[in-house]
Amino acid sequence: MKRVIAMLLALTMTLPLLTACGSGSSGIEDGVLTVAMECAYAPYNWTQSDDSNGAVPIKDSTDYAFGYDVMIAKFIAEKLDCELEIVKSDWESIIPAIQSGTVDVGICGQSITAERLEMVDFTDPYYYATIVTLVKEDGAYANAASVADLAGGTCTSQLNTIWYNNCLPQIPDANILPGQESAPAMIVALTSGRVDYIVTDQPTGLAAVAANPGLKLLDFTGTEGAFEVSEEDVNIGISVKKGNSTLVEAINGVLAELTEEDFTNMMNEAISVQPLSE
Repeated sequence: MKRVIAMLLALTMTLPLLTACGSGSSGIEDGVLTVAMECAYAPYNWTQSDDSNGAVPIKDSTDYAFGYDVMIAKFIAEKLDCELEIVKSDWESIIPAIQSGTVDVGICGQSITAERLEMVDFTDPYYYATIVTLVKEDGAYANAASVADLAGGTCTSQLNTIWYNNCLPQIPDANILPGQESAPAMIVALTSGRVDYIVTDQPTGLAAVAANPGLKLLDFTGTEGAFEVSEEDVNIGISVKKGNSTLVEAINGVLAELTEEDFTNMMNEAISVQPLSE
């Protein structure tokens, strides 16, 4: 396992943009794996001004993208012998871009939900997340030990995510504000005092706490007071255009080389180098 992680981390530091995607057998016809992501969703992906840590140029921009999703994208592109192109896209535009063929895949921290499966296909998971709640350390809900303990609070999360659509409605008498357009926006809603807490996934929560020492992460997973979510809600996959089974199978073959522990170690590395943690 250590050998695999060392190879992955070295790859993020040294991998050039490769040429000649292997003979179309991967489902990539033009030799370029075009990947959509927000570039604003640390630790999955973020924007930075240089190529430190192996960041990749963002298409039509002078900035670079890095994070866990970029690490995964680079590994996949290397294994499929493709060039890699990162396209910065807002959350709501990613699936339409895949459907239209503007991009090949979305590697952007998407849960594999039944609703999304009606619009796109997904690979096997490339991360296994858990649902967490973020509060202020000195806030009224800092000692909550269950979903029930969050009762009556004012809250929000990112728009059109399982956190907003599935989790917040489980909180008794919650005052649910409109969904936020991005993960940074929901975190600002909490740090500014507009809400008592937000619900998100563990990597996003860990990154937020690392960047904002006044925040506290609450994880009810494994208790009777946990959020009720299905496995698909917490498994994170790569979205692909409906019917492109060749590309799905090719990417699954690459992901099969990695273990859950490998994914966790890579995510921890991404969290450690996110810009606001430095």
